[in-house]
Amino acid sequence: MIKHLFISRFFFVLLAGVVILFLLSYAWGILFLVAQIGVLSLIALSVLDILVLFATKKVIKYQRIFPKRGDLNDEALISLRVVNLNAQGLHVNIYEGFPEELQERTKVFGGFLGPKKSQSFHYQFTPKRRGDYNFEDTHIFVQSVLRLVKRRIVVESKDVMEVYPSIQQMKLYELKVFNQSQVRGIKKIRSLGHNNEFEQIKNYIQGDDIRTINWKATSRRNELMVNQYQDQRAQHVYSVIDKSRSMEMAFEGMTLLDYAINSSLVFSNIALRKGDKKGVITYADKIGTKLAAEGGRAHLKRVMEVLYNQRTQFKEANFPLLYQSLRSSVKVRSLLMLYTNFETEQAMHRALPLLRKLNAKHLLVVVFFENTQLRESIVKPPENMRDIYVGAVAETAVNVKRKIALELNRNGIQTILTKPEELNVKTINKYLSLKSKGMI
Repeated sequence: MIKHLFISRFFFVLLAGVVILFLLSYAWGILFLVAQIGVLSLIALSVLDILVLFATKKVIKYQRIFPKRGDLNDEALISLRVVNLNAQGLHVNIYEGFPEELQERTKVFGGFLGPKKSQSFHYQFTPKRRGDYNFEDTHIFVQSVLRLVKRRIVVESKDVMEVYPSIQQMKLYELKVFNQSQVRGIKKIRSLGHNNEFEQIKNYIQGDDIRTINWKATSRRNELMVNQYQDQRAQHVYSVIDKSRSMEMAFEGMTLLDYAINSSLVFSNIALRKGDKKGVITYADKIGTKLAAEGGRAHLKRVMEVLYNQRTQFKEANFPLLYQSLRSSVKVRSLLMLYTNFETEQAMHRALPLLRKLNAKHLLVVVFFENTQLRESIVKPPENMRDIYVGAVAETAVNVKRKIALELNRNGIQTILTKPEELNVKTINKYLSLKSKGMI
């Protein structure tokens, strides 16, 4: 009991008043008796207060209500419910065991609970990384109406909230693409071309479409030959995610890797809804996860589990190893959405020969990021010489990104240079555009 008993501030205020009375009693003797009565009363009331608070083993009931599965970069609502099991009213102060990632140590929830009454307190937080958020033990201090002492109650916690790539954003963009595609940047694009693909050359028979006659084959064989097509199959689409140290850079509290993973989940959902097959490959200095391209809604759960477990590897990206891995594991022509981050032209030029080889066999789209903090430095009016130098350096760095995009385009490689917060929209638009043009 002793380790859970605390003296309140109000007790010390009253005690200070009694001490003052004793001091004043040297001048006015009558106050000595008043001070003695005050001491005895304070002791008696404190004992009574202790008996009230510790009379029963359980004076309150506490419950934390939270989503077991959270969404990355989406607000989560946490509720704390406290029930007074006592026949007397209680003052309650709750020191919540916030997850370590919140870095919150000063916030206290509290209030007065009437006899047998309950009250709920709420707070929100936005998880900025994937993984497990462990809630710590909650410390609750209760006081009776006398408020002379406090009883501490420790509620041990094993609560864990698993934070996955954002399902809310996935559903939001799915709604925009399939129901209201012209809202907030999602473009509705008319599909062009045929919905079939070449299979073989065969002899012409009556009833074949004359538009499919292959004149070169006809001239070689001296008889009419036609191209035979089959219905277009689901295309293979891969998210290739760089987990090297360049993806650890953070914007608005989220790393570029987490932006890429959120985007990949949204993009995967759209591709699967469009009838394509979706796969995931991650890499850094070594190849990480390989999830073969498959179709169907059930495959989305596997994609989500794969993305949930990704962590940054603080090493350089190994593009030669990535090329060899893709060459051996991805046999059919596919759309490769490569999420990476080139900060210098030298880094891009080292990877360029391998990117060109990938683009020759597949349709490669290189996705990399603008540094929005540098852009803010450019538009901010300079106040001194240091600001001028910072602005000049920032503008040079921004221009380097544009040069990288232009160089990749000159080599026939599709690019997306985007602000991190605009990644989802631009990735979806690029995919829809390529698919509508029959380039996949």
